Amino acid sequence: MAKDIRLFIIDPQNDFCDLPAAWCPPDPLTGQTLAPALPVPGAHADMLRLADFMRGAQHALCGITVTLDTHHRLDIAHPGFWRRGDGAAVAPFTEIRADQVRAQQYLPRDAAAVPRTLAYLDELEARGRYTLMVWPVHCELGTWGHNLHAAVRAACGEWEQRRLAAVQAVHKGYNPWTEHYSALQAEVPDATDAATQLNRALVADLDQAELLLVAGEASSHCVKATVEHLLAHLPSGRSDKVVLLTDCMSAVGGFESQAQAFLAAARAHGARLATCAQMASQLAA
Repeated sequence: MAKDIRLFIIDPQNDFCDLPAAWCPPDPLTGQTLAPALPVPGAHADMLRLADFMRGAQHALCGITVTLDTHHRLDIAHPGFWRRGDGAAVAPFTEIRADQVRAQQYLPRDAAAVPRTLAYLDELEARGRYTLMVWPVHCELGTWGHNLHAAVRAACGEWEQRRLAAVQAVHKGYNPWTEHYSALQAEVPDATDAATQLNRALVADLDQAELLLVAGEASSHCVKATVEHLLAHLPSGRSDKVVLLTDCMSAVGGFESQAQAFLAAARAHGARLATCAQMASQLAA
């Protein structure tokens, strides 16, 4: 078994988890119960399994890196950025294309943002990976939804205390002008913002691992995009060192086929797929 084993957890945040009511606290301002903004079916169970795995694997894990989707309320992929041509609000889960903006079916609320918005959409569509999706406001900086799932947070703390080392935290998504599914690079990098460019330092750091275990949410979007960039840019080219913990990730509802295609493509690229139980057995051996 490899000596340098690391865990790479992508966006294990409250807003992405289908948390039961008992896990959702009251809003101190309104008294209403907070709820995840973009819950992924199965994510809560994924994170509980992951936390249990982390506790059992404390002796073997040499490093843990956690990414945090981090947004402003005003973001090109949030409803408040947009309006319909008649002035009506744009609902979450609306896809918007450049031709629809040119036809004024959808427009930025700030008229001055039209040129930059069109330039972004044109480039996004030319890259052929995604069409812009308007998501519910999620993972807003400083909110409960932005926080780590409580069980994963606790497991990280226990690992830190045992190893006397810090979990590495990586924020992505600050730039409101580009979608940032991947923890390694924005969908359309901004030439004026280094945080949207390929994070070569992080890729190189992850590549130091002899075995890199990957978990997180969601397998249809942020895990998918991150692993695609990771496999494409590993300096060593050693895709076989990457292991996707398949029962520690789930797809956004309605995007299950996209997640399955991703897992198949990752395996074809040389990455391995395993469950927590399978990997725990390997680590124990």
